[in-house]
Formats: sequence, C-alpha cells, structure tokens
Amino acid sequence: MKQIIAAGLTGICAMSGAWAQSSVTLYGSLDAGIAYVSNVGGSTKWMAENGNMQPDRWGLKGVEDLGGGLKAVFQLENGFSTTTGAFAVANTIFNRQAYVGLSSDQFGTLTFGRQTPFSFDVLGPLSTGYLAASWFAFHPGNIDQLADTGVVPYNNSGKYRSPSWYGVTFGAMMGLGNTTNFATGRTWSVALSYANGPLKAGATYSNENNRSPAIVTTGITTFQGQPAATYMADKVENMGAGLSYQFGNLLVHGLYTRVKLQSNGFSDTYQSYDAGANYQFTPANSVGGGAATTTLSGRRWTQFMIGDVYALSKSTQVYVNVLYQHANENAHAAFFTAGVSSGRNQTIVLTGIHHSF
Repeated sequence: MKQIIAAGLTGICAMSGAWAQSSVTLYGSLDAGIAYVSNVGGSTKWMAENGNMQPDRWGLKGVEDLGGGLKAVFQLENGFSTTTGAFAVANTIFNRQAYVGLSSDQFGTLTFGRQTPFSFDVLGPLSTGYLAASWFAFHPGNIDQLADTGVVPYNNSGKYRSPSWYGVTFGAMMGLGNTTNFATGRTWSVALSYANGPLKAGATYSNENNRSPAIVTTGITTFQGQPAATYMADKVENMGAGLSYQFGNLLVHGLYTRVKLQSNGFSDTYQSYDAGANYQFTPANSVGGGAATTTLSGRRWTQFMIGDVYALSKSTQVYVNVLYQHANENAHAAFFTAGVSSGRNQTIVLTGIHHSF
C-alpha cells in the first residue's frame, strides 16, 4: 500500500513541473491504551484511551524548490481517534492544519489556511503535558490553547515566521472571520522565541474575538451569565511565557499562561503555573513529570503527574502515566477531557502504546 501511495505522489510531483525539485511526505501517529479514572460523576471509570502520548493524526507535507532559496510549502493534517476511527472534528477532514505558502531562507515563511496559533507552537512544547507526554496533563479546559483541539486552530489565517537570527525568531498571524463585520471572528497573534544550545524560551500574545473555549469541561455549568456548554467570549486575550534548559540527561522547564475572558460586561482571568523535569535514564527509557496550578473565577485546580516512556524502537514506545488533581472548595476536579469528578479529587492511571510513521 505504501508503495502505491508513494508512486502516486511521485507522479503528481512529476506532473507539477519537471524543472523543480519536489517532495511529499506522508506521516502519522497512532496511540492507544487503557485508563482508570477514579471519579467521573461519582463513579470509577475504565476506558479505552487514545492520543495520550501524542494525538492520533495523519498528514501530508510538501516542499517544492523554486530556486534562489525560495520554496513552495504545504501541509494537510487530520486528527482522528484510533479507538473508533472517527474524525477529531466532525465533517472536517483536515481539522488540525491545512495551509499553503512560500518559504525563504532569507526572509522567512508566509502561509495561508487553517493553522495553529503560537500558544500551541511556542508555549505548548514547554509544558508538562507536552514534555511528560500526557494529554491529560494539559491545563483544565485547555483555555490557554497549549493542546490542539478542534476549536484551537485559526481558520482563514495568514501566518508569518521569520528566519532565525542567532537563535531568535519572530512570528505574527491573523485570522479573518469572513463576514461583513471585520471584527467578528477576527484573531491575531504574535510570538518571540529563542533556541540556542541547551536553552529554549518563548513568549506569545493573542487577541481573539467571538471564541468558544471549552469552559464546560472544567465542571463549570454557568459562566459570565451564559450556559458553559454554549459559552462564547466576546474577546479573549491569551498570553504566556516559558523556558526549558537541558543539563546533560536532565531537562527542566517552567511555564506561565494568562487568559482574560470577556463577555456581556464580565471579565475573568484564567491563569496557570506549570513546571517539571524529565530524566533520560538510558537511551531507551525516560521519566518525566510535573505540577501545575490553575485558577479561574475563584476556582483552583492543582495537578501532578509522573510518567515513564520506554522506546521499543525509534517509532514505537510503550508508556505508563499516573496523574492526580485536587480542586478547591469552589470547584470540581476535572482533568482535561477525562470527565468531571463529583468531588474535589481525581486520579488517573493509564498505560498505552504509541507508533509513528
């Protein structure tokens, strides 16, 4: 099957212009296992889990060398569920990313389409959820957009990323609502990042109109005078900064995010502090963990996680995670997408296998 796909893609590239060097890459990730959740609505829950270590996805990336350091680029990426085969977003095949653009060694990269914001690109890789490889370790509700879900990418967007100058890169993007009112659905974002040797750091700011964050997944039923299940913010300001540093086999990291949610004259702030460490015991085995505390409108969620990843090969890993969350007296424990606890505590134990191609 791979040979047939490769031959077809090669033919497409050849027809598009024999004078240019072109390449198309098919890639993907499958992740599945089993999880125990101590309390979901007052009962324990055993479930088949998927996309924990990495989101289930497949995609195509393409590059055409136009000469003089200029390239045409594209990416199409679809999220799905390994356990059910369903799309991550109903009726949207390339729900994670779909863009085309130009890339220059000298001037940077400009792309247009459905694209992830800089909170995901720059801050996500500095979080415990990403570095300790557990989807459930992202912050309650993913209000700060560190994980890519169906509501995170910007539609109808243009995105610029500069070349690296001594490790420093800059980015800016804007998404259009495609209505006669220019402000409706409009989003824009900027980012600054640094990567040089053992140090990585980044900061982002986003301004978004008419956004629907997943408030209901935190256990809140009514927010800013609206039902949480259908809540829409008139304006969202999302900002954050973080860094990581590699000391030999030890990686340490820290991150702060702040999201201001405004609607109907209300204004509330969602904040998260996140820190952790990874240690590479052997070339095949690493242990990672961290802690985060998140607040919103008098509610607080504090969570801890530790996980072990063992590589069977470069493409296949097995893993085990243990996570615990405690909420204050105003909130219910609610690990991201695990389901809301009936009380203030929730524990998750899970194991699975991940394969990439």
